[in-house]
Amino acid sequence: MDRFTELEVFTRIADEASLTRAADLMGLSVSGVSRCLTSLENRLGVRLVQRTTRQLSLTLEGERFACNAREILATLSNAEASVSAVAAEPLGTLRIGASLSFSLLHLIPVISQFKIDHPAVRVDLQVSNRYYDLIENGLDLAIRTRRVESDSSVTIRKLAEVPRLLAATPAYLERHGMPSDPEELSQHALLLYTLSDDWEHLTFQRNGMMKRLPVSPDVSCNDGQVLLRAALNNMGIVVQPAYIVHDELKAGRLVPVLPDWQLHPLTMNIAFPTRNHLPARTRLFIDALVRYVREKDLERVWAGTTDNSSD
Repeated sequence: MDRFTELEVFTRIADEASLTRAADLMGLSVSGVSRCLTSLENRLGVRLVQRTTRQLSLTLEGERFACNAREILATLSNAEASVSAVAAEPLGTLRIGASLSFSLLHLIPVISQFKIDHPAVRVDLQVSNRYYDLIENGLDLAIRTRRVESDSSVTIRKLAEVPRLLAATPAYLERHGMPSDPEELSQHALLLYTLSDDWEHLTFQRNGMMKRLPVSPDVSCNDGQVLLRAALNNMGIVVQPAYIVHDELKAGRLVPVLPDWQLHPLTMNIAFPTRNHLPARTRLFIDALVRYVREKDLERVWAGTTDNSSD
């Protein structure tokens, strides 16, 4: 079997947790499915599936490979669909989930152009800072800042790596001083986003050195735009992704705090239901959003937010 067939067989085994059910669904013999799995494991040099007489489960390596395999197969399916449906005009309602900040700063420009290009598509933008189930909530796609999706029925496409930054107004820092070390943050008012992972700790890195510090907010909130407004009102040091504070830093309304120390970046992805054939409206919007990020070189722009030479 060729490599793509191996991937299809393996992902079916992973989804069904059974060689027999995988074989039945694919119209293959159990022995053929087993040979395919053995061939794949031999080629990779790693065990992907743990088999006993009573059950089948994925190894840790198998779980990681299944996630990557699904994304590869989805990309191939999308490429084939884009060729076969190139002349079809997308129709229907496109349901998108995203945070308020990303919607205001970047989704609205993409949606505006998309509506010009595809006027027959209606857009239903569901703004929330929590990650809702795509299938249960009927979303065609969602913008999320996490590396992986635990649900095998969801595929992700990476948009960009986004640094997380600390920033405050010049007026706040003039009154309270500029911290020179992460440990000095305990002497400052912090504005923290409560929906981020482990939000009551900050982990800093510099030159191979790591510091993980507990933090206590003066103001906490579940929305980045509110925290940004609080920072601009001289209320403290805000901790937010670069895409939220970039414009304010470039305009000088905010200045970076502890720029020599790095927080763990966020991975921004497009998440969408894994299907053999994505609706044209979904596929075209994903392409439009990826193209927008690439043409504006946003990953480089965000990475250089604290560098005055950046765009």
